[in-house]
Amino acid sequence: MPYEPPKVWTHDAESGGTFASINKPTAGAQFDRELPRGEHPYQLHSLATPNGQKVTILFEELIEAGHPIEYDAWPIDISEGEQFGSGFVALNVNSKIPALLDATTGEDVRVFESGAIMLHLAERYDAFLGESRTEMLSWLFWQMGSAPFLGGGFGHFYAYAPEKLEYPINRYAMEAKRQLDVLDKRLGVSEWLAGDDYTIADMANWAWYGQLCLGRLYSAAEFLQVHTYGNVVRWAEAIDARPAVRRGRMVNKLSGEDESMKMRERHSRADFDGR
Repeated sequence: MPYEPPKVWTHDAESGGTFASINKPTAGAQFDRELPRGEHPYQLHSLATPNGQKVTILFEELIEAGHPIEYDAWPIDISEGEQFGSGFVALNVNSKIPALLDATTGEDVRVFESGAIMLHLAERYDAFLGESRTEMLSWLFWQMGSAPFLGGGFGHFYAYAPEKLEYPINRYAMEAKRQLDVLDKRLGVSEWLAGDDYTIADMANWAWYGQLCLGRLYSAAEFLQVHTYGNVVRWAEAIDARPAVRRGRMVNKLSGEDESMKMRERHSRADFDGR
């Protein structure tokens, strides 16, 4: 039967798919819980989703490039609703990972939204901004605006919705492929998204589109025929081979079949020894 929207929408916790038990139409803390705090000026609270990996990859790239920084990374298990604890909500009123506490100036400063955290760190160390800051910012914000259609749109209806529905899957598959084509055309004329330099725009876009093309998101590589976007695949494989990217993917990773890639917490470079 076709769905007929009611005059007034009400929340139905049984109809939300995989994350129905934690999704609510309200904001704010749902329980009291203080966040742990390590010894480093940067305290990251996150999870190894694409949005979380953007920031841990950047941290590891900064360290790889020789910047004298360290950070503690603590897991926020969104499947258990930990993002609604009072301590985390104080860092991010939107209850989404990642969130960063920056105490490098002697005062606690919160930074939330993955793109904002990346730009905050890149500007702090004048790194991975590229020669054309304007071009880099365009691609960084393109990712921030486009990826919700890939994750919350395609990913939700293809992988997480309680039933497979043809219309939304077709609608968001078309948009996902259009976005891949945007990237493919750009990477056909430029080695990196912002030009000749590897930047935070590449890291941010790779976390979503690169990993999609590497078969790591939604088991949808065949469905979307990602191999046909040859320029994106070339770019994705080049970034995937970077040591800092491999490390960044591990941080706050709680699930997956490969035990060697899991790292619940990260407190020093030595945590990667032997991996």
